[in-house]
Amino acid sequence: MITGQLKNTIDKLWEEFWTGGITNPLTVIEQISFLMFMRLLDLRQERLERTSARSGKESENGVFLPEEQNLRWSQFKHLSGDKMLPLVRDEAFPFLRRKLLDNNGGGFSTFFQDASFLIQKPSLLVSAVAMIDKLPLTEGDTKGDLYEYLLSKLTTAGINGQFRTPRHIIRMMVEMLAPQPSERVADPACGTAGFLVETMQYFHRTHTSPEMVYKDDDGSDVYPGDLLEDYRAHLQSDALYGFEFDITMLRIAALNLFLHGIDEPNVKYADTLGKKFDADQFGFSRSGFDVILANPPFTGSLDLSDVAPSLQAEVKTKKTELLFLALILRMLKTGGRAAVIVPDGVLFGSSLAHRKIRETIVEKNQLEGIVSMPSGVFKPYAGVSTAVMIFTRDGSTKDVWFYDMTADGFSLDDKRTELDGNKHENDNIPDVLEQWKNRSNKREGSRTDQSFLVPKEDIVANGYDLSITRYKENIYEEINFDPPQQILKELEALEMEIQADLKALGAMIG
Repeated sequence: MITGQLKNTIDKLWEEFWTGGITNPLTVIEQISFLMFMRLLDLRQERLERTSARSGKESENGVFLPEEQNLRWSQFKHLSGDKMLPLVRDEAFPFLRRKLLDNNGGGFSTFFQDASFLIQKPSLLVSAVAMIDKLPLTEGDTKGDLYEYLLSKLTTAGINGQFRTPRHIIRMMVEMLAPQPSERVADPACGTAGFLVETMQYFHRTHTSPEMVYKDDDGSDVYPGDLLEDYRAHLQSDALYGFEFDITMLRIAALNLFLHGIDEPNVKYADTLGKKFDADQFGFSRSGFDVILANPPFTGSLDLSDVAPSLQAEVKTKKTELLFLALILRMLKTGGRAAVIVPDGVLFGSSLAHRKIRETIVEKNQLEGIVSMPSGVFKPYAGVSTAVMIFTRDGSTKDVWFYDMTADGFSLDDKRTELDGNKHENDNIPDVLEQWKNRSNKREGSRTDQSFLVPKEDIVANGYDLSITRYKENIYEEINFDPPQQILKELEALEMEIQADLKALGAMIG
């Protein structure tokens, strides 16, 4: 959580870029990310220098050579705009890119080779450097929250159906799957890496001793994750994987993970629906993951010639949301579990491809739950109605748990104003999590409830339709109306009163 003052700083920084001529939201975040990286490199050098001073030994892994000291943030931040811009654009930024491409760059290397520095106005650069210099990038939790707030500025839909998943929906899905720090978690269309970041934060929340929890300056709880020590190496190198084919998104995802404690993020440039990934490009395209969390792009434009033949064999379609379901099933280990956001059309679409993917999930795997979400969840990006599908690879479906979510804690208009979350009618998410944990008790429940179980036999009998409206029973309250003769008499009496009033008025003015 960040303070109002820090939010104001980010807001002002955002406005500076827009007034400075850089108006694409992704580009703004990308350029701010580059400047943050430059400052972080300098902060790393400062830590090495302090360690060297204490030990009396010169560090072997210094970031800047003696002749490169002028490229450090702490040096150029004092320059005037006319001197700062050519130095940063022509020397410091190429230096940053080289650093991210060499061995020290780790997981950042692949997608920074074509990065460009697009700030052309000296005044904009000076303002941006001054503002970023004030941000608390040395504080782990705060710097991650800062970046999350920056990402919340993505208020327009991207290409290929991409848009940012609300953080509270991400958190709900992570808590429903309850990933473990020993597992391998992936998002095949990771965007800004929101699911992966929330998974790491979930690990910390669930693996912190009660006595180690402390309050941040703003009163929020901080979870150090002291019980994660046995998993540290795995968490840094092999626990979280993101795949994305938008290079700008990948750069943003990498910094998002970096600012949340992952030094070498496993975010990969890949078209996960494509032939190259199908050929096991990274060794994870088949049975590679214990948990998958995703909000794949809907309505994406797709060239069938580029789609992996193995996916086409599973479901012959151009619809990305159906192909991603087939892909996710393939990427999961046996017993692996997934929570995936899908448009409502996936649940009831009548095409052969729609029915086949639903039949595959129900008959060859274990479909566990469907959370039907209100249509305003993704506003202002889109008004499409969506649901969360929760399933496990292999196994067998017996009963499917349905939940009719009508509120998520925010208004369902374009403003998405936060509501009083203590009221169930304003926020169903706490109840979703509670009912999910106790879903087996719903076997004797009524389908008029907000959540209920449906036997597999009923789903098969309904052509594998998974829309909640197919199974939920509504209670209709009988309304008794007055007999038509009585209504007519009342209208006649009313008409007589009107006529009498009109005659009286005419007499007054006559």
